Amino acid sequence: MTPQIATLMAEYNRWMNERMYDAAATLDAETLAADKGAFFGSIQGTLNHLAVADTIWLHRFSRHAVGFASLGELSRFPPSASLSAPVAPDFAGLRDYRRALDALIVHWVAELTPEHLAANIAYRNMAGVEYSRHFGAVLQHFFNHQTHHRGQVSTLLHQAGVDVGVTDFLAIIPRSDL
Repeated sequence: MTPQIATLMAEYNRWMNERMYDAAATLDAETLAADKGAFFGSIQGTLNHLAVADTIWLHRFSRHAVGFASLGELSRFPPSASLSAPVAPDFAGLRDYRRALDALIVHWVAELTPEHLAANIAYRNMAGVEYSRHFGAVLQHFFNHQTHHRGQVSTLLHQAGVDVGVTDFLAIIPRSDL
């Protein structure tokens, strides 16, 4: 992981979340909340899980030894004790939360340096178990987790008759002239 790839991943994350929420917004509240057997039940439940997990990881990242000024804004996003606790009362609130969270992620990754990414990060999981892992690899997990669950949302949307369109990371990689 390099700072440039982290920046590209953050932009992809923001772009794809906007596309997912645009697609989901075409459905009624009942359809969004319907349990379809996904890990987190419904479209809205899965989108909520992504917001919860991202918030938890950002709080872990904020405790990195080097410190990140932009993560001082996390006070607006309290961590959850559960991977499925609602972060907002409805879809509109969840979408607002997601937009603000994505803006924070984009702003934060702009701070990353090769030295940050090469260091280790110590954190506790939800059960309180301590870990120390390579920060660049953990950041890669952070973005991969988002992609994994957005794939589930994309499938649920397709099953509801909604086409999200292009979801490939390749779509945002800038072209280069050879």
